[in-house]
Amino acid sequence: MIAGFEELQKFHKDNSELMAESFSAMSKGMQAISSELSSYSKKSFDEGSAAVEAVLAAGTLDKAFEAQTAFAKSSYEGMVTEMTKLGDLYADMAKEASKPFTGAFAKSGTGK
Repeated sequence: MIAGFEELQKFHKDNSELMAESFSAMSKGMQAISSELSSYSKKSFDEGSAAVEAVLAAGTLDKAFEAQTAFAKSSYEGMVTEMTKLGDLYADMAKEASKPFTGAFAKSGTGK
């Protein structure tokens, strides 16, 4: 009876440690994602402000249209790049958060 209780305590302790490691990895990943989003938001706002100034400073309608088109193109390219970067950050976070469990499954013989 006591041996079963001690095994249960060890099981609970081991799983608690795995969860703590996983949550730590997720926390670090979310911090990296938040930092990246903050940087991108600031950059995007600054570029948008500069584009508005360029459109307003354009002397002709053609130049204003060119400035707007250039901004739209660079904005789209920047967004695609940023989404790729964020996708990589999310994937890395998931890998790091699952590492403790992957190792535990491998040790227990249940992971294939």
